[in-house]
Amino acid sequence: MIQGFYETLFNRRDVRGEFRSDAVSDEVLARLLIAAHHAPSVGLSQPWNFIVVKSDETKSRVHKAFCEANAEAIDLFDGDRKQQYQRLRLQGILDAPVNLCVTCDRTRGGDVVLGRTHQRDMDLYSTVCAVQNLWLAARAEGLGMGWVSIIKPEALGEIFQLPESVVPIAYLCLGYVDYFRERPELEEKGWEKRAALKDMVFSEQWGNTNDHHLLNTLDEQQDWPLGFIGSSGEEPEEQI
Repeated sequence: MIQGFYETLFNRRDVRGEFRSDAVSDEVLARLLIAAHHAPSVGLSQPWNFIVVKSDETKSRVHKAFCEANAEAIDLFDGDRKQQYQRLRLQGILDAPVNLCVTCDRTRGGDVVLGRTHQRDMDLYSTVCAVQNLWLAARAEGLGMGWVSIIKPEALGEIFQLPESVVPIAYLCLGYVDYFRERPELEEKGWEKRAALKDMVFSEQWGNTNDHHLLNTLDEQQDWPLGFIGSSGEEPEEQI
């Protein structure tokens, strides 16, 4: 069980445009949504909703919003970085058989919610936990998932007619793929690389690196996940 969990965790990938046309059954989709719904939430407020998108018409509207935002994003980069950005595939909206818009209702639970009294954004973080649950469940089911963040929230609000109190958290593309990359695509293509964890762990206060035993252990075990990465690219058998 432990090994299966880590295989799922370390083999999770952000899939951007390599989806097959195979349909995702409602039975599988239901399992993913149930997994998402079992995420932790502040004050058990469960602030999430899931808008399931299957129609080409709705996907086309979202894709248009992506293209408009992406055209603006391109101009934020210069030189080689700009050219590299233009070569990246950053979405699979039209290819994926299922899209999901995950939202957060900021009024869910009323004016006073246990755990939000001093950190008002805990509802947003709770919804992100639901997205992570869904992502890991999708990987366990042999499904690829991609998070498309290059879309203006107000555009999603208009497309999906969201109430004023509801904000979009994630727009997700979901479907079967032929393979999962051994490393994140942006790492494979040289956009960025995974940082050393030991450089991000402090002891007791910001910047303190005095816990040498822990830092040395992190350094010694930095390659530990490699045994799991790429080890479970097969789709699981259908569950009964």
